[in-house]
Amino acid sequence: MSNEGVDKTRRRFLTGATCVVGAVGVVGAAVPFVGSWQPNAKAKAAGAPVRIDISKIEPGAMVTEEWRGKPVYIVHRTPEILARLKEDTDRLQDPDSQQSKQPGYVDPTSRALRPAYLILLGLCTHLGCAPMYRPEVGAADLGGDAWLGGFFCPCHGSKFDLAGRVYKGVPAPTNLTVPPYSYESDNVVIIGVDEETAA
Repeated sequence: MSNEGVDKTRRRFLTGATCVVGAVGVVGAAVPFVGSWQPNAKAKAAGAPVRIDISKIEPGAMVTEEWRGKPVYIVHRTPEILARLKEDTDRLQDPDSQQSKQPGYVDPTSRALRPAYLILLGLCTHLGCAPMYRPEVGAADLGGDAWLGGFFCPCHGSKFDLAGRVYKGVPAPTNLTVPPYSYESDNVVIIGVDEETAA
């Protein structure tokens, strides 16, 4: 059979166009498949571990994530915030976290595996309201000079410091809860996987 009448440029174009269309189809099929590897909302609500990139949290800032249908607060604490945790501990009901719900592997004072990152359930231990993040020192509506920054529950007035430790004389009976967690890397924390079993 003779190839004399065949336009080779057109053949190359059609072959290339077919390859491009095929590649787009493969990518289109792969995206939902790869997306299915992440736990869906039901799985997260049922307790599937949640991976969180903490590298983008600015010093002094807080982000809220969700685990088991509950808010999880992650605060990037500065050296100044950490230094203030040692001040006025006599105003705290449980400064050494002896009656708190927290994993045994977190430090009882900073209440964290790594002091710079505080990870708490964002639920007041009184009736489960969501405390507000109030990091400003000396807030007049929270006690002026006595306020060193922390969390304030607007429902019934409970106050917690920037380690989630409850102040004396407020309705909340215990410190904010620290969920089980571990570090997958320097920048990724996994909520719902204990540090002791992560290795």
